[in-house]
Amino acid sequence: MRKRLLSAAVMAVALSGISAPQAFAGGVSAQDEMFLMQAHQGNLAEIAAGNDAQKHATTDCVKHVGTVLVRDHSKLDADVKMLAGKLNVTLPGSPSPEQRKELAAVQAKAGSPAYDAAWLTTQDAAHRKTLALIDQELKAGKNAEVKAAARSARPVVAMHLDMVRGGTCHAAKDARMVHAGSGGHLAADTSLPAENSLATAGFLSMAGGLAAGGSAWFWLTRRRSAERR
Repeated sequence: MRKRLLSAAVMAVALSGISAPQAFAGGVSAQDEMFLMQAHQGNLAEIAAGNDAQKHATTDCVKHVGTVLVRDHSKLDADVKMLAGKLNVTLPGSPSPEQRKELAAVQAKAGSPAYDAAWLTTQDAAHRKTLALIDQELKAGKNAEVKAAARSARPVVAMHLDMVRGGTCHAAKDARMVHAGSGGHLAADTSLPAENSLATAGFLSMAGGLAAGGSAWFWLTRRRSAERR
């Protein structure tokens, strides 16, 4: 009898440890796949635009914003590529035709003040679209890790929009929110929910196991006391 009770307690702990991580993993929906693909294309487009601004812009402000875009979107894209590989999502190899066309139109004005104005206006529109893409993923996405990546990217993209808002350059808006080696996640962001934290998932799994084991042990102890009487 005691052996059966102990076996039940061990099984409860094992099952709790298995079920919690699965609950955090989640599936990959069509929305999640679309977000990863379009986010990757957006990152590629921003990196290309940033590199072009460093070469052809006529003002230091626009050149600096271009540098920021390359820096941040390179790191954000590291997350996208990592998740895509993990979730078996095939990413496009280049920006969309529309994005390439927009950059070509700006490049046609290279070396003139018109270039800076066109570049800023294009980036204003592009970052508004990216924010809408992120918000759609946060609203309708299913995979916890993909949603966490979207949530982590949002303040960075919002900062970029502030730097080009209304077609006017605001280099001072650079908050340097994405740091080297972060994989695109915000070092200062401590508000991410449990679905973005493997450590939290592990802790909850362990806590669930301890709770189940404690409950089984309490029941077993009471059983023994009853038998002694």
